[in-house]
Amino acid sequence: MTDTVLPVRGAAPYDVVIGRGLADRLPALIGDARRVAFLHAADLQQLAEPVLAAIRPHYDVLALGLPDGEQAKTADAVHQCWEALGEAGFTRSDVVVTFGGGATTDVGGFIAATWLRGVRVVHVPTTLLAMVDAAVGGKTGINTGAGKNLVGSFHEPSGVLVDLDTLATLPREELVAGMGEVVKCGFIADTGILDLVEADPAASTDPGGSVLPELVRRAIQVKIDVVVEDLRETAGTSAGEGHPGREALNYGHTLAHAIERAEDYRIRHGEAVAIGCCYVAELARRSGLLADDAADRHARVLAAIGLPVTHTGADFDALLATMRVDKKARGNVLRFVVLSEPGRPRVLEGPDETDLRAAYAALAPSAGGDHG
Repeated sequence: MTDTVLPVRGAAPYDVVIGRGLADRLPALIGDARRVAFLHAADLQQLAEPVLAAIRPHYDVLALGLPDGEQAKTADAVHQCWEALGEAGFTRSDVVVTFGGGATTDVGGFIAATWLRGVRVVHVPTTLLAMVDAAVGGKTGINTGAGKNLVGSFHEPSGVLVDLDTLATLPREELVAGMGEVVKCGFIADTGILDLVEADPAASTDPGGSVLPELVRRAIQVKIDVVVEDLRETAGTSAGEGHPGREALNYGHTLAHAIERAEDYRIRHGEAVAIGCCYVAELARRSGLLADDAADRHARVLAAIGLPVTHTGADFDALLATMRVDKKARGNVLRFVVLSEPGRPRVLEGPDETDLRAAYAALAPSAGGDHG
């Protein structure tokens, strides 16, 4: 396939390059620097070798392995990287490169944002989830005992390299999980994504075909369009009256983050998002905002590609307590991104607790079809 370049034209412009076999494109994205801190998931050392080979002739490379998955997103892991950067004499003119999934992108971006109050970072996402979500938009963060991504900053990358060949290396369940974020983009903005998935669910998760690259491109474009209008999640975008701005990207995430914490991050993020999308669809239905067919479409599309659409694994009171410290909450008022119809997100503030509980009960496998 021909490389695709999607420009991000915000306050700090950069490009997202999408294609196959792109390692040789990385030095151009890094630009002038003496040293590169290459932060990678420790279990991806072999996959990283071609990328390291492409940059070592040009830069002094400091390779730093990170714990796998969400275990990387801790203050201890960040502190260890800070110490390594200090010992290496890492300066403001040097560059951080992240190589890995969404957790690596989140923590690597946070390290870049906080070292010397901010150095440049280039993301090389290796998972579908990271490609369409974490690598674009400048959100960085780590987890605390109180919840996910509660400590972080906005720090836009200076480039993103999306090499679709890495998708063929993913375990099947990881690829499918990443589709949770892709389908989310279909519901909040580009309904053509939903049409593509519904037309051929198998092709949608085939890393060697032509449909998945198109879905990746569309999902990334959705994120770019939203982020350019509302980088710091303050809304008031030109997307239309009542549009929640960047908060729209959190569709399904309020419950998803609570489930992730309740299950100690053993559930994949995209799987939790799929459940969360079904939850807010049901909540919008019960609040009189979303028609039955549009609400039911969530479970149909997500289940067709093998994502979970039911959940009974956590006590709702515990989930509710976590949702109350969600970043979208205002004081004691819970706020959810919902839909009035596919492609038209809005914020639902302070829903009735009866509806909150009923919507969760509707996620039980035996509850199908009872929308009373």
